[in-house]
Amino acid sequence: MKVSLIIACLLLVTLIFGQPANQPAEKKILAGAERVNVYLPLIKGRTVGIFANQTSMVGNTHLVDTLRSLGIDIKVIFGPEHGFRGTADAGEKVGNYTDEKTGIPVVSLYGGKRRPSAEDVKGVDILVFDIQDVGVRFYTFISSLEEFMEAAFELGKPLMILDRPNPNGHYVDGPVLDKKYRSFVGMQPVPIVYGMTVAEYARMIAGEKWLSEKANAKHDYYLTAENSVDTPFHFQVIKCANYTHKSKYVLPVRPSPNLPNIQSIYLYPSTCFFEGTVLSEGRGTHKQFQVFGHPSLPKNLYSFTPNPNEGAKSSKLYGQVCYGWDLSGTPDEVLKRVDNKIQLKWLMEAYRLFPQKDSFFIIPKSGKMEQSFFNKLAGNNDLWQQIKAGTTEEDIRKTWEPALGEFKKIRKKYLLYDDFE
Repeated sequence: MKVSLIIACLLLVTLIFGQPANQPAEKKILAGAERVNVYLPLIKGRTVGIFANQTSMVGNTHLVDTLRSLGIDIKVIFGPEHGFRGTADAGEKVGNYTDEKTGIPVVSLYGGKRRPSAEDVKGVDILVFDIQDVGVRFYTFISSLEEFMEAAFELGKPLMILDRPNPNGHYVDGPVLDKKYRSFVGMQPVPIVYGMTVAEYARMIAGEKWLSEKANAKHDYYLTAENSVDTPFHFQVIKCANYTHKSKYVLPVRPSPNLPNIQSIYLYPSTCFFEGTVLSEGRGTHKQFQVFGHPSLPKNLYSFTPNPNEGAKSSKLYGQVCYGWDLSGTPDEVLKRVDNKIQLKWLMEAYRLFPQKDSFFIIPKSGKMEQSFFNKLAGNNDLWQQIKAGTTEEDIRKTWEPALGEFKKIRKKYLLYDDFE
C-alpha cells in the first residue's frame, strides 16, 4: 500500500475534533483523556486493557478510576518504566502484581517483557494508551508506545490513543538516530526533540511502516476498505482540545520521579547527555537535570551533594560534593536558556574543564566506546568524538542538518495540530 494511501486512511480513522479558529487562545488545554464524552461511547460495553501510569489523569481522578465509575470493564492494566504508580527508579525492572486500590491485575511492560502477549489480552476487546510524554527521543515512553502498537496490530486488537500535549512540542532539534545505535532509549530515526505528541508520533511510525513486518502487514490489512473487522475501529486517536505546537503546557503531574517540574523537562534534552558521562546529572537532588557536576571540577563552581532519594535510590557520586553548574530558575528563565534547541555548550564546557579527559565519557565493559550509553543517547558515534576534538557547536550542528531536514518533511505529514512555524 502506498504511503499516501496509508496517510489518508490514518486521517479517516483518527478522531479530529478541532476547535473553531475564532476561539480565544486562553481556553484551557484538554488532554484526550479529559474528553470523556467523545470516547466513552466507543468503549462502552466492551472490555478494556489500559496502558497507563500516574500521569493518566482526568482532572483530579485517575483514568482507571474514572472509567470504572462509568461502568467500563477494565480487564488489565499495563505499566511502563517507573511502574503503573510511577515510583520505581529509572531503569528499575518492575514485576507483575495486583493493584491494591482496584484489584485489577497489572502487567509490567518494563520488566521481563516490553509488549503484551496474546494471553495478557485474552478477553480484552479494546486496548487504550494514555501516558504523558515529554517529547524527547531517549525518554522511553515512546518506545513503550511502539511495542504496544506492534502488539495491538499483530494480535488484531483495536487501539485507542488518548493524546496529551507535548511540553517540548514547540521545536525540533538534535541529531537524528542512526539505527546502528537503536536501543530502548532510541528506536527510530528521529531527532532528540521531535516536536510531536504521542498520537502524532504513533501516526508517523505506522504511516512510515517503521513497525515490525507483521504489524505493518496487519495494519495495511485493517486499513484496506474491503476488509472489515467486528470492532468500531482499528487505530484511533482522541485529540487534545485547544492545543497547538505553540502552546506552553505545564504538566499537572510529574511524568517520572526525576523530572519533578517543567524546568527539568525543558532542560532534559540537553542535560541528559551527562548520563553517559561520569558527571552527576542531578539525580539525588531536588534539581534533577537542572544541576550537573563532579568532585574533580574547579571548586569555585556551584556545589551540590547528591544523596539517595525516592526515585533515585542508586546513582553516581552519592555523598560526594560535586562542583558544576546550576541551570535552575523560573520556567520562563529556563525556557530562555534552552532557546528552542539542544544546547551543547554545557556539555562542551564541562569536558573542557574536566581534568581526566580520557575518563569523562563512561566506557562500557567491552572497552568499545561505540557501545557506550552516551552513543545510545546521542544516536550516533560522532558526538563524543566531536566533543573530544574541540569541534565548534556550530560545526557539530551542521552535521545534523541533512537528516534533520528530511525528518522535518516526514513529521509534517502526521501533525494533528497547528505547527510552531
